[in-house]
Amino acid sequence: ALKTDVHMLTLTATPIPRTLQMAMSGLRELSVIQTPPVDRLAVRTYVMPWDPVVLREALLREHYRGGQSFFVVPRITDLTEIEEYLRTEVPEVKYVTAHGQMSPTQVEERMSAFYEKRYDVLLSTTIVESGLDIPSANTLIIHRADRFGLAQLYQLRGRVGRSKTRAYAYLTHEPNRVLTETAEKRLKVLGDLDSLGAGFQLASHDLDIRGAGNLVGDEQSGHIKEVGFELYQSMLEEAILEARAGAHGLAKPRGSFSPQITIDAPILIPEDYVPDLSVRMALYRRLNDLEEGQDIEGFAAEMTDRFGPIPEPTQNLLKLIQIKQNALVAQVAKIEVGARGTLVSFHQDTPPNVSGLLAYVDKLGETAKLRPDSKLVINRIWGDPAARLNGCLQLSRGLANLARRHGSPSRP
Repeated sequence: ALKTDVHMLTLTATPIPRTLQMAMSGLRELSVIQTPPVDRLAVRTYVMPWDPVVLREALLREHYRGGQSFFVVPRITDLTEIEEYLRTEVPEVKYVTAHGQMSPTQVEERMSAFYEKRYDVLLSTTIVESGLDIPSANTLIIHRADRFGLAQLYQLRGRVGRSKTRAYAYLTHEPNRVLTETAEKRLKVLGDLDSLGAGFQLASHDLDIRGAGNLVGDEQSGHIKEVGFELYQSMLEEAILEARAGAHGLAKPRGSFSPQITIDAPILIPEDYVPDLSVRMALYRRLNDLEEGQDIEGFAAEMTDRFGPIPEPTQNLLKLIQIKQNALVAQVAKIEVGARGTLVSFHQDTPPNVSGLLAYVDKLGETAKLRPDSKLVINRIWGDPAARLNGCLQLSRGLANLARRHGSPSRP
C-alpha cells in the first residue's frame, strides 16, 4: 500500500558487499534505520589475545549477575580444547556443547535447555550466528576471531545485548601469532564500531576490504580489487544507464563508450592519505565525473588543501583521468601499455582523423605502426610505471590534438 512499485524488500543488519554495491550504484534504493530500541545499550567489544584469567572473570561476572554466556569457536575440532578449559579453569559454571554435526533433535534439546537457563554457557560453532534471541545471554567470547569474516563477527556479536542489560563481547586471537593484514583490519573495524546502528558503516568497510562481488552471478564479494574501483564504477554506471535507457525506449547515444586504459602502475587513493571510506568513495565518483583538464587541476588543488601533499598513487590516478579524457576526444576505446610497447584500439575501429593519424605515424618513424585492423602500435620501451604513465599521457594528448584538428566534438 505504501509503495506499489517495490518488487522485493530486503531487511538485513549488515548488507553483504554485493547488496550494498547495488544500493550505492543505483540498482536498488536504500533506507537505513538508525534508531535503536528504547533503553538498548551498545555491546562493549574487546579485541584481545587469549587470556584465560580475563575470560574466567568475564564468565564468572555474567554467572554471578544471573546471566548466561556464548562461547563460539570456528571449528568443531576446537571444541575439545575449550571444554577442557571450562572444566579446569571455570568449574563454577555449567556448560553445554552444540554443533552442526549433531542430529537436529539433539541440537534442539540442548538449545532448549540453555534457553530454560539449565546451563550457564553455550559452547558452540557458528550455528548460533543468526535467528537466536536469548535476552538473558549477555557475554560473548569468540575463540580465534581472526578466522571469521567481518559480517559474520557482527552477526555473532548481535546474539548478545538483546535486552536492557549491558553486554560484552571478547574477540580473542592466539597471543604469539602474527595476524594477517586483512584479519587485523577486520578486528580493528569491529572493535572501533561498537555504537548502536553501526551495521551500515561496518558493511561499507566490508565492501572496501573484500570488493563488491558479481552483481549478476554467484560471487558475493571480490572483483573491485582486480579491475580498480574507478574503472569498475564507470563500467557499472554505463551499464545501468544503458539498461534504463532501453527500459524507457531510448536509444543509446551514438558513439558513447568508456575508454579502458591498462597500465602497470599503482593507481588509487591510499587509505593512509584519506582514512575515511565514505570520503574516499565520494572522491572516486567525483574524479570519474570530471570532464576538462582544468577540472583535474582544481581537484588536485582541493585535495592538497584538504589532505596534504598528494602521494604518487593518487597523482597516477589524476594522470589516468587525463588520459581517459584525451581518449574520449580521440575516439580511443582501449590503450594497453606494456613494458615493451603500447597498443591503441579506436572506437568501432574507426580513427576520427585518418590522414592526420597517418602523418603522425610517419613523424614517429619506426617506433609507430598503423595495422590493417586500424590498431596503432607504439614500439617504445618505458622502463618503469611512472615512465609508462607519462608516455601514455603524451600519446593520448597527441591523438586528442589530431581529433580536434579534424573538428571532432570534445565529448562523444
